[in-house]
This record gives sequence, structure tokens and C-alpha cells, in this order.
Amino acid sequence: MAGLWVGEAALVTAGRRGRRWPQPLLRGAALWTLKRVPHYSRRHLVVSRSLCSAGYESNEKVHVKMADEAVCVGPAPTSKSYLNVDAIMEAIKKTGAQAVHPGYGFLSENKEFAKCLAAEDVIFIGPDTHAIQAMGDKIESKLLAKNAKVNTIPGFDGVVKDADEAVRIAREIGYPVMIKASAGGGGKGMRIAWDDEETRDGFRFSSQEAASSFGDDRLLIEKFIDNPRHIEVQVLGDKHGNALWLNERECSIQRRNQKVVEEAPSLFLDSETRRTMGEQAVALAKAVNYSSAGTVEFLVDSKKNFYFLEMNTRLQVEHPVTECITGLDLVQEMIRVAKGYPLRHKQADIPISGWAVECRVYAEDPYKSFGLPSIGRLSQYQEPIHLPGVRVDSGIQPGSDISIYYDPMISKLITYGSDRREALKRMEDALDNYVIRGVTHNIALLREVIINSRFVKGDINTKFLSDVYPDGFKGHQLTENERNQLLAIASSLFVASQLRAHHFQEDENSRVPIVKPQMANWELSIKLHDEVYNVVASNSGPTFSVEVDESKLNVTGTWNLASPLLSVNVDGTQRMIQCLSREAGGNMSIQFLGTVYKVHILTKLAAELNKFMLEKAAEDTSSILRSPMPGVVVAVSVKPGDLVAEGQEICVIEAMKMQNSMTAGKTGKVKSVHCKAGDTVGEGDLLVELE
Repeated sequence: MAGLWVGEAALVTAGRRGRRWPQPLLRGAALWTLKRVPHYSRRHLVVSRSLCSAGYESNEKVHVKMADEAVCVGPAPTSKSYLNVDAIMEAIKKTGAQAVHPGYGFLSENKEFAKCLAAEDVIFIGPDTHAIQAMGDKIESKLLAKNAKVNTIPGFDGVVKDADEAVRIAREIGYPVMIKASAGGGGKGMRIAWDDEETRDGFRFSSQEAASSFGDDRLLIEKFIDNPRHIEVQVLGDKHGNALWLNERECSIQRRNQKVVEEAPSLFLDSETRRTMGEQAVALAKAVNYSSAGTVEFLVDSKKNFYFLEMNTRLQVEHPVTECITGLDLVQEMIRVAKGYPLRHKQADIPISGWAVECRVYAEDPYKSFGLPSIGRLSQYQEPIHLPGVRVDSGIQPGSDISIYYDPMISKLITYGSDRREALKRMEDALDNYVIRGVTHNIALLREVIINSRFVKGDINTKFLSDVYPDGFKGHQLTENERNQLLAIASSLFVASQLRAHHFQEDENSRVPIVKPQMANWELSIKLHDEVYNVVASNSGPTFSVEVDESKLNVTGTWNLASPLLSVNVDGTQRMIQCLSREAGGNMSIQFLGTVYKVHILTKLAAELNKFMLEKAAEDTSSILRSPMPGVVVAVSVKPGDLVAEGQEICVIEAMKMQNSMTAGKTGKVKSVHCKAGDTVGEGDLLVELE
């Protein structure tokens, strides 16, 4: 049986609880062939062909390297490739594929695509078109949920026609309200509005995002439940009327309505609430004769009241945590169901074994709105799959490009343990051992979330990030002891690099005699966070003794300065660090406790002389607007000569499927406009100047 993965990027091999077998990122596009058809196990999965867009057809791409044959379905823009049904159908005919797994993006919930497959007698590895249509439309799904006795959120059960009607409905429901794309998912086309003005803006942006991402700009409005948890239930049904719920996933850690950290099970639910939610999820699945893996999402308030949010008629990004605690391979089960086999398990057979946590590793800058997209080429990339209990689902490798055309997710990092404490400790270690160079990434934010005291206690909701970081994410805040550890490590790295530079292998034919300096102690000056610290370091083999802030620390390591990862021991505390850069002028970047710290380290003499060096004047940014991220200009609202007020919208930039309003930083007159609708801009590009 030959088949087809449809989506954005790749099939990879990754560790899974001690085993190794093909694990798809499932945004990936690849054809596959099953060698042992009766079992439909990914342990016997052989990739035979790959779908790609222009820019993905290189033999260096992961999904193409794993394939015997690649089929290009169009240029990079998704509307011309992965959303182009005609091109994908042509690829199916060309390769003779008998089945298609749509992954978890693009056409995965597109009923028209499923109909096209059915017309060609090609199996769609997912639910039938009735379930896709019923559950994919948030308005229809809410009505079905009510009829199936599923708890639902108060709201408007029709399509919102325009901004004026949106305001009228919002007032009737009562603020705050949630404006949502009817055909949406993944946070696209979703806005929270607290007043009339935000409702109008939300209607505009949500409809534009929905049209761009799903080809459907219909919106609905419902009551926004403040401070809820986002908990979802995995369901699995077959074509014989059987359905199961496979426990829940806690997905409350979000930014811009998109999930960042997920875990299974939820620390919040008791067994009775879990059972009730599961039974309601199954009731909804049976109401539409659901046959495949799917997810019923709920909002849960502080009193454990839960309300139906939506049903995703596809595999979820976070499905690995469910696989870890149940032992089921969801893709394998989907393939079996699609072929017509009944479910192999009963509800009583579904366990909760251990604990699993997933972090979504994004090419994003977490210091900008908890994550604005970053693009670039991965100059160095190393996954922490050598650690126990770690699984990585990805579709990239060193040299891969992160572009503006697709979701910025680099990988899904999953850790599994016997309990939550062990799973979180393994995640902490995995994040410290993850090497990503060439793009900005969100590992600092992920690590801070999982060690945060509120998160560790389970005191979380969908506003966790804004509550914990009301002024934005600032990175790890060092304690005095941690600061001294960082200074000691930086000093050791500096001295180790100096010693290496002085190490020459002389030969008898050398024309220039080398005089090696003999230094017992190194007096150093280190600048960190605008504070200057005087440090004295000495060396004895692999150990450095460092005096800093009236305390003495011993730092021991292998000091292989060419290695991307350095394991050091500071007074008995083991730390995994990454030295990202060292410059001759004394600048050094060190990733320590997940956060990148910039230090300026010089010898005492060099620091004294450095005082006479002129500093470069900072650019006055009050009169200019630069793009905070790479993207495409969707609209420009001003022209030269216009008067603008502080906070007024200047232009709109779409970055990786999300639209962002750029506003004026002060009141003034527009001097010049450097962009127009349709332009592609990079991070830092000048957009508008004010007089």
C-alpha cells in the first residue's frame, strides 16, 4: 500500500521512549510505502517519495533525503503549493499513491480535498467529509455539541457579517468576547476584544488571517472566559461505531492563542472530571460518526467547570505526549482505522502511565511579544536525543532555512518520566543540551516556564505568560549565586582561550622564538548588565579558581572550546553551557540556564585603557518605524505629509501566517514611507520616517 504525507516539511527518525523508529513531524510532505500492510506500524514504514515546494526540492532537505523520489507541487507560497489541491492531486496520480495522510496543517481539515481524494478512490487517512465539515465549522460544531449534551460557551451561533454587527453582538453577549475564525485553528484568525474599538480591529484582522490561512473569512463571536485552562481530550474512533477517549492534555501555556508548552495528563483534573470530559468528548465524536484520531478542546474554569471550545478533526501537534502516557501510536491507529479495521482497545485498556511534557521550539524572539518570528539558516543544529526519555520530532538539519512562508516551529521537544517531576527535570536538561545556531529561538522562554514556581505547582491558565511577565519576557533573572557562577565560568573560558592562544608547538626550524608568558593569576574586569566586576582567576590543569565578589569558586571542565556544548562543574553544581561567541575585543555570549548573557571581559590593564575608547552613539528611534520581524507588508495606512497620533496604525505586516499592526511611537507628520503593500521586509528594515 503506497501513501502520501501532505504538508510543510518532513519525516524524521527520533528517539521514542528507548526505541527508534520513523516519527513524522507531520507538517511534512512525503510519500510512503508500508512493507507489512496488515500491521500498519511505523516500525515498518519506508519512505518512497516526497512532496515539496520550490525551495524545498533540494536533496539536502530532510524529507527529500529520506525519499526515493521527490515531487514539487509549486512555489513556496502556500496558496500555490501545499494549499493547491490540483497540484497535490496531480502528484498523487503521478506516483500512484493509494492513501494520503494530511498531517496537521494546510489541507488536513479541508473537506473539499477529502472529496477530491474519494472521487479518485484514494483513501484519506482521517475522518469522513461529514465529520470534517460538521466539526471544522465552529458554528455548526457548537450546535452539534449542544445537541450531544456537551457543555458549551455562551455566544452567537451564526456568521458575523461585518464590524458593526460584531460590535452589536459583543455588546449583547457582554465584554470580553472572543472573535474566532469559523474554519480556523491553531490560534489563526482569533482575537480577544474588551471594548467596541478592539472588536472592530479584531473583526478586520481575524477575517484577513482566516482568509489567508484557511480560504474562509467567516467569523463567530462568543463569551471570553477569563483566566481559564485549555485542556483537550484525545479521541479515537473507527468505522464500526466504536470510540475511545485517550485521556487529556494540558495546553494552557500559550502566546497569541497558540500553544507553547503541553503536558499529559493534567495536574488539575481529578478522576471524575477527567471521566466526564472524556465521555462528553466521545459523545460528540459519535454524534458525527467520527472515525480517526481527533481532539475535543475545552476551556476549564477554576471550579473545574468545562466548556466545549472546538474539535480538531486531525492529528494535533501535541499528540506525542498522549502517545507517551498511553503507549498507543496514534498515526498507526489512524492508518488502521482508514483501512477499515476496528479499534483494538477498549476504554478500560487505556492507561495513564507516567508523565510527558512537550515544548514547541520555535524560530522566534521571545523578548518580543513572547515570540516574534525569526528567519535565517541553521548554521549549527544538534538535538538532545542522546539523553534518556527524550524524543524530538523535527524536519530540519544543519543548513536548513527558516523562511517567512511557513510556521516558525523548529521542532517538538518531548520528555517522558515516571512522574511530572522527572519529566520536567528531563526537559530542563534537554533544553540545556539543545544546540540551535543561525536563528533566534525561544529556548530561554521554554526553560523559564518549566522551572517557574507557579508552573511547577500547576497554578496556570491561558494568561500565564502575561501574568508572570507583565512587562514582557526578560530572560532568566540571576540570583547572586548564579551571577557569580556565570562570572566564574566566563573568566574560565577567557583564560582557557588565552592559554590556548599562547600554546605553540615550537620546532627547531622556527625563525621567531616564542616567549610564553608566565601568569599565576589573571586580574580581569567583567561587565555584565551594566555592572563591572573585578575578578581574579588562576589555573591548575582543567580546574580554574576564581575569586569574585569576595567568594572563591572552583570551575572544572574539559574546556574543548570548539565544542558547541560545555559541561562544567562549579563548586559541585553541574552546568551545561554554550559559548556562542568570543571576540578579540572582549565581548562574549554565553548561554547559561537557557538565557544568553552578553559579557565584556578584559584584563585589568586593557579595561583601564578601554575607558579612552569612544562609544558608538545609539540611533534615535523615536521618529522611525522599523519592522520588528521579517514578513510581508499587507497594508500601508499613511502617506508622506499625513499627521499621525501616537499609537495610530501605520501599516500591517503578515509574518508566518499572523497579521501584526505596526503603530506610531509618537505624534508627528509622516516624512517618508519606505514600503508598500506586497513588499517583503526583513527584521529591522525601515518602514516609515516621521519629521
